[in-house]
Amino acid sequence: MATLTFSTRSFLHAHHHRQHSFAITSCRINTASISSLFTHSLSLTVFANKFHPVVFSSGNGGTGGTGGIGSGGGGGGHGHHDDQDRSRNRSEAILALAEAGRTFGSLPKDLAGAIEAGKVPGPIIHRYFEFEKSPVYSWLLNFGGFKERLLADDLFFTKIGIECGVGIFTQCAAELEKRRERITKELDFAFSGVVLALVADFMLVWIPAPTVSLKPPIPLSSGAISNFFYNCPDNAFQVALAGTSYSLLHRIGAIVRNGAKLFTVGTGASLIGVGVTSTLINARKVFGKSFAVEAEDVPVLSMSVRHGVDMSVSSNLRYQIVAGVIEQRILEPLLHHHKIILSATCFAVRTGNTLLGSLM
Repeated sequence: MATLTFSTRSFLHAHHHRQHSFAITSCRINTASISSLFTHSLSLTVFANKFHPVVFSSGNGGTGGTGGIGSGGGGGGHGHHDDQDRSRNRSEAILALAEAGRTFGSLPKDLAGAIEAGKVPGPIIHRYFEFEKSPVYSWLLNFGGFKERLLADDLFFTKIGIECGVGIFTQCAAELEKRRERITKELDFAFSGVVLALVADFMLVWIPAPTVSLKPPIPLSSGAISNFFYNCPDNAFQVALAGTSYSLLHRIGAIVRNGAKLFTVGTGASLIGVGVTSTLINARKVFGKSFAVEAEDVPVLSMSVRHGVDMSVSSNLRYQIVAGVIEQRILEPLLHHHKIILSATCFAVRTGNTLLGSLM
């Protein structure tokens, strides 16, 4: 059984000509006992010292407890400061494991690797344990993409529901307006349009969503371009966790990379939509000779590319700003302890963003 003796002191730390207060706890750790919690050896300074300061909260973006996970910021050139943050992250994460009575080997390999690298602070580990209590979330945590997004934003699924719900409503309204009295005869066309819109809306939430990076180290043989995009955030404006920093160039790279992904999604969805429509028309002509459609020659490829460009530029920037600036940097710190109000505000913001996109 580990023996922990706590003494709390307050320190003042100056950074970039601003002062931040830290609550620092010194722990007397029985090394032999605490090391039994882990299934493999970790070369961490927390086990090497009899006394080691563990920082539980920082004034640069958190709201305390397991809530505020952000640590603000983004520029490069803070190597020494990042090293200190990573060491503190490891200490926090290890203490969170000890408090939960969990062994290191019980964690997924990617999360365990992120802890070893000092990329994951204590509040992230607490959030992971909370998600494990839900059967649905516990199952989804087995998938890396969902795990990275849920750990960064506990309302990620709420936002998917909001975006897809608004998308279904607006697409149904558009189909009804377009087809009017023919709607009952052309339900298959309308349905295919709604499904494609649903897929596009899901990707518009998924791709620019802020994440907690659990990626393994990139191979040394990787080229310069791969190495550059590996270090880019998933959202250009997302808050960088303590121990992580993004240069301006890397944030611009996130816009370029997400733009390429959304171009592929937009172009592909448009091509599939035209293909499905063409197939349905031909099928109706075969099985219903009386079916007549006023068809016009449509430049399929150019229209699909135009739609892809629109998603890669307009949608890309709008959704990155919504997720990384309005929601994560403004609404989350203000309404973190009022989830219902936060969800309602996100609904209003995302509905407004959808309406703005329809006007552009």
